[in-house]
Amino acid sequence: MIHGRSGRKLKRTASHRKATLSALSTAVLRHKKIRTTLAKAKEARMVVEKIITRAKRAVAKEVGGAPKDIHARREVARFIHDKDVVKILFGEIAAKVAQRPGGYTRVVKLGRRFGDAADVAVLELVDYNTGKDESKPAVKPKRARRSPRKKSETPKGTESAQAGRAETAPASQSETATPPHKEAKVSTKG
Repeated sequence: MIHGRSGRKLKRTASHRKATLSALSTAVLRHKKIRTTLAKAKEARMVVEKIITRAKRAVAKEVGGAPKDIHARREVARFIHDKDVVKILFGEIAAKVAQRPGGYTRVVKLGRRFGDAADVAVLELVDYNTGKDESKPAVKPKRARRSPRKKSETPKGTESAQAGRAETAPASQSETATPPHKEAKVSTKG
C-alpha cells in the first residue's frame, strides 16, 4: 500500500512533467483560460495557485513605498519563462486577486474528447470569467446564396479548355471498358 505519494505523473519523466506544467501555467496566466485534459488541469491548477499567491504577497509588500520584491519575481521567472507574462502577473493579476484568500482558478469539466475519449476540462482564472466563451461567436452570420448558373452560361476561359480536352480524348473501346482489376477472373484450369 502506497501512502504519501501525491500528485500525478501524467505518463512523463520528471523533466517533461515540469516543462508541461510550466507551459500550461504560462498559458493560463497569458490567456486567462485554457482547454486541456482533466488530469493536466488539476495538476496545473496547483502550480498556478502557488505562483499567484507568491506574486500577490510580493505586491502586498510593495504597497507602502517599499522597493520591488525582485526575489519573488525571479522565483516566479524560474518557472514562467515569458517576461511579458511575469509582468502581467505582478502588475495586473496580483492586483486583481489581492482581496481573494485563495482559489484563484477553476476547473470546469467538459466531457470526453472525441478522438481518445480523454476527460477534457477548462482551467480558468476565476476573476477573469466573462460568463461565455469568447473564442466562438454566438450566431454565425448567414451567407447569401448564389443563383444557379444556366447551362448555356460558361466562363470565358473554360470554353477553349473544354474544346482542347475533347480533341485529345481517346475514343478507343479499351479505355471505356471495365478496368482489368474489376473484371471477373476467369479460371484456366482444364
